[in-house]
Amino acid sequence: MIGAGIFSAFTPAAAAAGSGLLIGLVVAAVVAFCNATSSAQLAAVYPSAGGTYVYGRERLGPWWGFAAGWSFVIGKTASCAAMALTFAAYAVPDAWARPVAALAVAALVTVNYFGVTRTARLARVIVVVVLAILAVVVASGVVAGVAGAGTGADAAGGFAGLGAGTLGAGGLYGVLQAAGLLFFAFAGYARIATMGEEVRDPARTIPRAITIAFIVAVVVYAAIAVVTLGALSPAGVAATANPLTATVEANGWAWAVPIVTVGAALASLGALLALIAGIGRTSLAMAREGDLPRWLSAVHPRYSVPHRAELVLGGIVVLLVLTVDLRGAIGFSSFGVLLYYFVANLSAFTQPRAQRRYWRWLAVLGAVGCVVLVVTLPPLAVAVGAAVLAAGILLRLLLRARAAR
Repeated sequence: MIGAGIFSAFTPAAAAAGSGLLIGLVVAAVVAFCNATSSAQLAAVYPSAGGTYVYGRERLGPWWGFAAGWSFVIGKTASCAAMALTFAAYAVPDAWARPVAALAVAALVTVNYFGVTRTARLARVIVVVVLAILAVVVASGVVAGVAGAGTGADAAGGFAGLGAGTLGAGGLYGVLQAAGLLFFAFAGYARIATMGEEVRDPARTIPRAITIAFIVAVVVYAAIAVVTLGALSPAGVAATANPLTATVEANGWAWAVPIVTVGAALASLGALLALIAGIGRTSLAMAREGDLPRWLSAVHPRYSVPHRAELVLGGIVVLLVLTVDLRGAIGFSSFGVLLYYFVANLSAFTQPRAQRRYWRWLAVLGAVGCVVLVVTLPPLAVAVGAAVLAAGILLRLLLRARAAR
């Protein structure tokens, strides 16, 4: 969850919401919390590879499960390419970006191939480094605030217009669109649930992991949002592609700019690593049920990973980073992620009382929130998402017809 999104999501969100950015962050956090509780409750009962693909099938029926699984796989495949390109953009000159992005994908697919234990170890190293770098960003804001100085907007001036109740220049629509963009960065807890088969005591471990991860991410995002707005103002955040490096520079810590740049590159790698692991497990679950070609369901006899699914995924992502401009991928991916969680909330709502860990109204609020955020996404993202969803439905119909012969 604390991946590349924290280094990039604030810019488009500020452009949409202006001084309503913090309200958008609160909305995103509320919807994400509802989705997290539904995912945790379902994962405790269905600790299987596939996450909401499995939950939807079990609670609502095969087509609902397929809609969730297909949305996850397609949206997160685009996210993989975006994360790889983000890493390369920070790590190397533009001329080398695509080849280096492809190499990063190949390297992390290899790490995943040799087992989830190695994946988890590398993810822990990356997240510790990224958290340390984010602490530097927050410290720069605290020091600048105490000193009452900064080369950019001062801490008080940066919050001009952020009074109680303000929605910013974009109004309610802008705040909701910002929430949809910021929600994209919260969505990592889905990948925890997709790995239920590889976790010890999943009924206890997965709900705790989701809850703890969500709380930590909310605290970190809130701290970064406050410091960034304090240094740059909403207009300043919207005007820069690298808001965190601009923040430390505005706070008089220019020496920290290279450190934050390294943090962004590492965060992108961490997000890419987790994405590859999660998509591979969802593809495995879908292939087992015949919703994707069944040969993708193979599990490596030694490393216990869905090696064919991950190799195919890696090949597709490499092709994308070498050929496609994915600057608009975040909107399409948000469409898929929100649809995925919409199905998760509906599934959690149907669980009997004995299986529920949280109030049922949280699932209702989460489902409504997902729909609201989807319809406020950029129209092109919604149109592309709907077209890809339709293509997936056609694929499933063809596979089912072939199996029935």
